[in-house]
Amino acid sequence: MLLLATKIKKTPIMSLQTGSQIALIGDAIVNPEDLSIIAYETDENQFSNERLLIRVADLRELSRLGFIIDSGEEFVKPEDVIKINDILKLNFKLEGLKVIDQDGNKVGTIIDYTISLANFSVQQLIVKRPLLKSLNVATLTIHRNQITEIDDEKIIIKSELESTPRKRAEQNENFVPNYVNPFR
Repeated sequence: MLLLATKIKKTPIMSLQTGSQIALIGDAIVNPEDLSIIAYETDENQFSNERLLIRVADLRELSRLGFIIDSGEEFVKPEDVIKINDILKLNFKLEGLKVIDQDGNKVGTIIDYTISLANFSVQQLIVKRPLLKSLNVATLTIHRNQITEIDDEKIIIKSELESTPRKRAEQNENFVPNYVNPFR
């Protein structure tokens, strides 16, 4: 199932041990190497005023009540898990990143993204178009297969204009009709 990241934020975290809400889902911690979510920050947790995280491996399921975990013992501090701490130090956030194509044309800015709950990976980027381009289309949805490069300031995607003419030319050269047109 795909969900928007903004819909997941502020989702309750429910404990099986207590049977009640113990925190809310906060910001996602995204690994820029493969665009996977490795953990979520927690908001309004009942255990500490310190910054606590919940690893996606500890999320049992998403129900109508919220995310289900075993107990509050699943929460970790950022420095407790080395990989999470290293990614937090990168300060990588998808929202607000610029998106450009391989030709250097500005496509827009990321305002949201969809997440697959099967493996907690980013599947699509929702991109707000620049003012003049937004007159035709206000937002674009870009699939992860179109991404060619990610850095601290931008995401580079495949150029649409580059791939389309080649495909059309190949289709025209190799076109053999396999049906009879009944409307002649």
